Amino acid sequence: MDVRRLDREALSLTGAAVSRVKTGHLSSATPCADWTLYGLLRHLVSQNEGFAASARGAGEPWAVWRDGDLGDDPAGAYEASAGEVTAAFAEDDVLERRFALPEVGEGFAVPGRVAIGFHLLDHVAHAWDVAVTIGAPWEPGTELTAAALRVAALVPDEGRGAGAAFRRRIAIADDAPPGDRLLALLGRDPSWRPGSC
Repeated sequence: MDVRRLDREALSLTGAAVSRVKTGHLSSATPCADWTLYGLLRHLVSQNEGFAASARGAGEPWAVWRDGDLGDDPAGAYEASAGEVTAAFAEDDVLERRFALPEVGEGFAVPGRVAIGFHLLDHVAHAWDVAVTIGAPWEPGTELTAAALRVAALVPDEGRGAGAAFRRRIAIADDAPPGDRLLALLGRDPSWRPGSC
């Protein structure tokens, strides 16, 4: 699996949804119960900046994962952060570097290949969160969905729930579409629509 190429696809998938966000959408509720759309976009920018810092050996401080600033151009802020993380992930030997991920736990670190897989999963899922909130399409490619499913299947059940990165898995038919199975693995209800929470 070419995780860096697929991560760029995930960033583009999210960017396409973010580019359709209007100012009036920013206060909307999202499938991420703790965030309005504004908060979710800020999270995406913060994650891109945090992963970029971690790729370069500076991911330990919490501040680098929390300082995302949307300014008055959320789509522009997202695109800038996507460019930053793409450049960091393109560096030589990044797949073997240790990435600090303090959100998972103090002192927690994984090889770059694994960390980029986490980043990919986060963006495929959050692309749906943004898209469903504003009524935009969410159409990850077959290969990207399959890669995200492989990563999602590795997310442990313990530590899930309210306030955690993932809610508990949702039961879904084995023959459900791959995108729906991915969402359910991450605790998202594929039938969620604005106003349903």
